[in-house]
Amino acid sequence: TWKWVVGPMFLYLCERLVRFWRSQQKVVITKVVIHPFKTIELQMMEKGFKMEVGQYIFVKCPAVSKLEWHPFTLTSAPEEDYFSIHVRIVGDWTEDLFNACGCDKQEFQEAWKLPKIAVDGPFGTASEDVFSYEIVMLVGAGIGVTPFASVLKSVWYKYCHDATNLKLKKIYFYWLCRDTHAFEWFADLLQSLEAQMQERNNADFLSYNIYLTGWDESQATHFAVHHEEEKDVITGLKQKTLYGRPNWENEFKTIAGQHPGSRIGVFLCGPEGLADTLNKQSISNSEADPRGVHFIFNKENF
Repeated sequence: TWKWVVGPMFLYLCERLVRFWRSQQKVVITKVVIHPFKTIELQMMEKGFKMEVGQYIFVKCPAVSKLEWHPFTLTSAPEEDYFSIHVRIVGDWTEDLFNACGCDKQEFQEAWKLPKIAVDGPFGTASEDVFSYEIVMLVGAGIGVTPFASVLKSVWYKYCHDATNLKLKKIYFYWLCRDTHAFEWFADLLQSLEAQMQERNNADFLSYNIYLTGWDESQATHFAVHHEEEKDVITGLKQKTLYGRPNWENEFKTIAGQHPGSRIGVFLCGPEGLADTLNKQSISNSEADPRGVHFIFNKENF
């Protein structure tokens, strides 16, 4: 038995040593932003930290727990001079982190009073390949929308810096959530991108559809009354919020018809059931002819 145990135990100890060494690197919290519905944004800096879009890190806060590490997707772009994560307060550890950062206090908190943070990573995901395609479909479900904050920010920075050398020409973004309250910070990001694209007369670069999968009769009535308003009453965006779930077969056929002969990257961050659906649609809507349209499916799951 020991022959089978020694190898894995050695690799495990090596991994723990590497994580311990990484956790000793100095990380400074430069800013804490409190978003609605108990979501906080931690902006941090670390010497030599390099990231790509959609990557994630492990975070430890010794003031909360000396042993617990928790994974968080990076919501900043590589072009920014800091890296950030968004933390929704949904359990004991996140609640203690919320309090340790002084978010439960009304007065302004000095930077030196903020807790120490240890970071391990970043680690790669499928989202890094977004810039390899001219056309992409981005599908985020629930908390799975987080990696696309980094992607959309980076796309905007690249577009502003040198749009002619940006291979990516069109983004179809789908956001599926039970309610938008927990992710209002993401709706704010979409509002900013929407306004900036319109200023540059390129509003067609990003097409997005927001689907509210959890709603009641009172919400539907409120939506019907205010449907004719210029901006959506839920998100504040020009694109109206849709109720229910997308008809993926129709979506794939529409996009295939608009971009014949293209390689279209399909990126999902969401549940396994949705991954199976999108994978099947990617296969069934790809043509056998090498010169025809092809959907390439990529996924990451939480």
